[in-house]
Amino acid sequence: MTKKAQTPLMKQYFDVKSKHPDKIVLFRMGDFYETFDTDAKTTSRVLGIVLTKRSNGAAADMPLAGFPHHALDAYLHKFLQAGLKVAICEQLEDPKKAKGLVKRGITEIVTPGTAVNDKFLDSNSNNYLASWISGKDNSGLAFVDISTGEFRYVSAKNDSIIEIIEAKPISELLVPEHDDTYIRSLLPHYQGMFTKIPDWICDTAYAGDTIMSHFKAATLKGFGLEDKPECTQAVGMILHYVKENFQKHLVHINAIRQLEPGHFLGLDRFTIRNLELFQRLSGEQGEGTFFWSINETQTAMGSRMLRQWIYYPLTNAKEIDRRLDHVSSFVDDPPRCENIRAILRSIADIERLCAKIASMKVGPRELNTLRDSLKAVLELPEYIDKELNFTLENIPAIKSIIQTISEAIEDDPVNQITKGGVFRKEFHSDIAELRDILHGGKGYLLELQEKERKRLRIPTLKISYNRVFGYYIDITKMHIEKVPEDYIRKQTLANSERYITRELKEYEDKILNAEEKLISLEMALYEELLHKLTLNIPVLQTNAIKVAQIDVLSAFAHSAVREQWIRPDIDDSAVLEIKGGRHIVVETLLPPHEVFIPNDSYLDIDSEQIHLITGPNMSGKSTYLRQIALITLMAQMGSFVPAVSARIGLVDKIFTRVGASDNLAYGESTFLTEMIETANILNTATRRSLILLDEIGRGTSTYDGLSIAWAVVEYLHNQPSIAARTLFATHYHELTDLENILERVKNYNVQVKEYADKVIFLRKIIPGSTDKSYGIYVAQMAGIPQQVVKRANEILFHLSGADHTLPDGKQVLMPGPE
Repeated sequence: MTKKAQTPLMKQYFDVKSKHPDKIVLFRMGDFYETFDTDAKTTSRVLGIVLTKRSNGAAADMPLAGFPHHALDAYLHKFLQAGLKVAICEQLEDPKKAKGLVKRGITEIVTPGTAVNDKFLDSNSNNYLASWISGKDNSGLAFVDISTGEFRYVSAKNDSIIEIIEAKPISELLVPEHDDTYIRSLLPHYQGMFTKIPDWICDTAYAGDTIMSHFKAATLKGFGLEDKPECTQAVGMILHYVKENFQKHLVHINAIRQLEPGHFLGLDRFTIRNLELFQRLSGEQGEGTFFWSINETQTAMGSRMLRQWIYYPLTNAKEIDRRLDHVSSFVDDPPRCENIRAILRSIADIERLCAKIASMKVGPRELNTLRDSLKAVLELPEYIDKELNFTLENIPAIKSIIQTISEAIEDDPVNQITKGGVFRKEFHSDIAELRDILHGGKGYLLELQEKERKRLRIPTLKISYNRVFGYYIDITKMHIEKVPEDYIRKQTLANSERYITRELKEYEDKILNAEEKLISLEMALYEELLHKLTLNIPVLQTNAIKVAQIDVLSAFAHSAVREQWIRPDIDDSAVLEIKGGRHIVVETLLPPHEVFIPNDSYLDIDSEQIHLITGPNMSGKSTYLRQIALITLMAQMGSFVPAVSARIGLVDKIFTRVGASDNLAYGESTFLTEMIETANILNTATRRSLILLDEIGRGTSTYDGLSIAWAVVEYLHNQPSIAARTLFATHYHELTDLENILERVKNYNVQVKEYADKVIFLRKIIPGSTDKSYGIYVAQMAGIPQQVVKRANEILFHLSGADHTLPDGKQVLMPGPE
């Protein structure tokens, strides 16, 4: 539309849109949010709503798509899921009082990384906004969860930064304009939104000023940023972006902490995927994942903290033992543990309520929920062992918050402050007075109606109200002759006449004025109340973290008692010894009548560094490998583990190459994906690592695959810097000769029992090797036609002969061990 053809309304819209070209502008018009032009086309496609055109004058050809204002939350969710940013343009004045065009302006900007509404956030997971500054030596990464206030930064090499980004639930990544293409090229698998930030915002001096201004600090030293320019830029970039887009108070973002990767067990994206920590290899979340099987938390805060503990297991034995002491305390007294869990069930998401208070988006009922949650929080200390030194932060402040909300908010308030009826009448003298006028006034109208019925002898006389005329007296046509002279006619209908009187009009003004004053007063009082509560947000956040920790630890104890888990022994050795170990997920999914077959494990870089595990397909090799990794992970999270006993020499990283997969969308075949994962392991593992390799080389020809697998085992054994504890499952039986060549390689196999023409997989890992894969038997189990199975057995018989000849007489050359 040309400027000449624009209506005043469209000019107002395009003025707003010009300032936010990268966002969908939701333009409030009465009870609807409207979108126009290209935004309307996008909105119609994303939301699945009808695309129309305006039909008034110069704007007649303008594409239009809109929806009712009460549907905003549902549609915002869809916009964010589609990776779009949204700018909400509200009416800034009452249209009834506006002189000319209603004033409008942007009141909120919502992006995937700045969302705080719990209606479209996963309560069990964080929602991070991150920023990355790539440097020559170290790079800086910062990430914040606006919905909880968590804010961290990390200084590390690019490889470590990529690992963190690909592992964490980062919805939006901010990158400097000049580095946008380069950073995108480093993150081909990142599924979130990239947002380019002008380079001047990333300037170190400007970023430093932004940080000090936000935290009201005179120096960066208190944040550990004084000698980390890349981190300073990353933190400053986030704060600038959030202040510009969130357009609300950020008092809940009141601290920033450094994340030091060396303090945590490293898990790259391959390991997170291969161990199915948060989603199945098929991509499905929920049932069948490690998180699903271990999550017995009772609060949203605890669930999110559990996720963080899975992402970041500890590498400090003292810190791990401190967590295990808590779990032991609960395990030793199950009734006390269950009492705590009962209390936790009544505690709401205090972290996200803090964010809603800070952004002035919390409803009155949610404040009552906060009040009740804090009452429950105060009950926790009496159930926690005094020796564990669990103390709440600033109990007087917690009690003060409870009292403040209790004295102010009705027990059952309406949840929209614009409706009134939020505050107790005792809270403010004007509230009681205005409510008396309202309730008394309406009572007066009933009395007036009865009085007029008697005076005029019209039993059907009725006093009613509508928005156009206000209060009026309705008299049917059959009683018209009884209407007195002081009645003023306002409207004639088919069957009745509507009148007003001076007395009625005066009372109407009094009632409506009282209602307007009451709502205005309650809105002002509510804003004042929220400002008062924001002063205590740091106390609430600190205690929310404590509650989340107790939730996770008591959940570990609950599972330990129910599933018969034991406390692992953690030390600084290079030994991993597990007796009677079980796979937490597989055991959980077993039918009631089936029992999981436990297995022992012993790894030691000085004697049994590498286990070569052979055995048939479907016999449980992959389950066994994952089981060892998950037990190690659980132990370093501070949980009891599913075993009879466990000694875990601290692990710095867990590497896995387990399960077939490909990335065809990125041009990577199954074999290339396998080699990329293997290369990552060989290039970054240390003597402290735990390496799990399953069927290396199976994606290529037999000789190529065998050669690669052989060389990988040799490399892991012979390179002192990478002589890590390793489990190597393979179908190449030739590799078992390595036990006689490499001193720290030991053979193990999955025990199988042959009975008549059947094979029974016993799922037991025992010393020694096997040269049978039982592949044809597995094929038969899968339903391969009997004719094919029979022919395969014939071919196998000939191939197994000394001359390795096929049934047609052709010879097959087989490699011998070097």
